[in-house]
Amino acid sequence: MRRSETFEGNVSEGKTLERMLNGLGAPTGALVVMDAGIATEANLIWLSEHGYRYLVVSRERARQFEAETAIPIETAAGATVHIQRVDDPNNKEVRLYCHSEQRELKEQGINQRFCERFEAGLKYIADGLSKPRTEKRLDKLQERIGRLKEKSKGIGQHYDIELLPDASGDKAAGLRWTKQPQAGTRLTHPGVYCLRSNQCDWDSERLWRTYIMLTDLEAVFRSFKSELGLRPVYHHKEIRVDGHLFITVLAYQFVQIIRRQLQEHGIQGRWSSLREILSVQQRVTASFRRADGGALHIRKATRPETELAAIYQALNLDPLPGGVQKTYV
Repeated sequence: MRRSETFEGNVSEGKTLERMLNGLGAPTGALVVMDAGIATEANLIWLSEHGYRYLVVSRERARQFEAETAIPIETAAGATVHIQRVDDPNNKEVRLYCHSEQRELKEQGINQRFCERFEAGLKYIADGLSKPRTEKRLDKLQERIGRLKEKSKGIGQHYDIELLPDASGDKAAGLRWTKQPQAGTRLTHPGVYCLRSNQCDWDSERLWRTYIMLTDLEAVFRSFKSELGLRPVYHHKEIRVDGHLFITVLAYQFVQIIRRQLQEHGIQGRWSSLREILSVQQRVTASFRRADGGALHIRKATRPETELAAIYQALNLDPLPGGVQKTYV
């Protein structure tokens, strides 16, 4: 069952779980897969008390990963994810600490940008100490450093910052800092995330592949919201908003039908990668001058490349959509 519902604008995401499950008529014992936005500790307790199973991204901040005890799993895109399993029999839970090389590269890039931005802010403050008519009072500079940390997306915790007072003790004569990455954070463990579940009798690969279905769904919805104009929503009446959102649900259904049919023919990949393959083919128009002075315009599709032709064949579609159109002028 797939449904959409519009909640009040002031309702936090974590408080919508019970209402959603009731709206879906989810039976006791159903497996609830959700992201960190809804996976609050209170919701997990509620799910357990009401007999539901859950598979979620953990909200715990501390990251850990032991490559020696991890097992490799190949993704649909051909990448490798390493999974370290930790069973917790006391709480009847299992945690999967996952490391993705692709995610590591992405987070390393993000970390580098945030560090460069934070250090540039510190350097700006330090350079001002040698210039006239700039703030040099220790208390005010501490406030500026505090605001800089607030905007640093957590990067500020990895720096040891020291303001050096002058002889009077009221003003700063210098500013120095050292980078000291804190253990168990995104800076020391890039590409690591944790899944937790009370479905303890499943093996690690089955748990991970079940959860990854959610990321596929989210990727499809991001595509629809951006490229198909399903966001932002400009409607003012609730019934129209419901209809607008239902289009997204309906579109997702079609996408899953297409992907399932492709998988039966051995064609894997995310919806974004499939769209990239499909985007290569174009409709082109060639114009010719006729002997009688007129013009001939011929419009046709370009020949599909190998990957695209395989998709057309799997879906039983014409590899030259639109046919050939000739226009005499």
